[in-house]
Amino acid sequence: MATEDEWAERAKRMIRTEMVRRGVSYEGLSERLASLGAHDSPVNLRNKMSRGKFTAAFMLLCLEAVGCNFLSLSDIPPTSNSLMHSKVEAE
Repeated sequence: MATEDEWAERAKRMIRTEMVRRGVSYEGLSERLASLGAHDSPVNLRNKMSRGKFTAAFMLLCLEAVGCNFLSLSDIPPTSNSLMHSKVEAE
C-alpha cells in the first residue's frame, strides 16, 4: 500500500511534468495564477512543490493555470514498488 508521502510525490510530479511540457517556469506559473486570482510568489511555489504538501484545489488551480485540460494518471509513473503494487490490486 502506498504511503501518503508517495502520493504527495506523485501529485508534485504531475504538476511539474505539465509545467515542463508547456515550458512554464515558476515565474510563469506565478503570473498565470495571479491572473486567476491566486497570488503566490515563484519562491512560495517552489517551496510548496518541494514539500509536495498542497491541497487538491491548489493542484487543480496549477493545472488550469498551465493549460492542462486533460490529465492521464498513467502519464506519471509511480515512484515506488508500493504504488505499483496498489495499482495492480485496484485492477
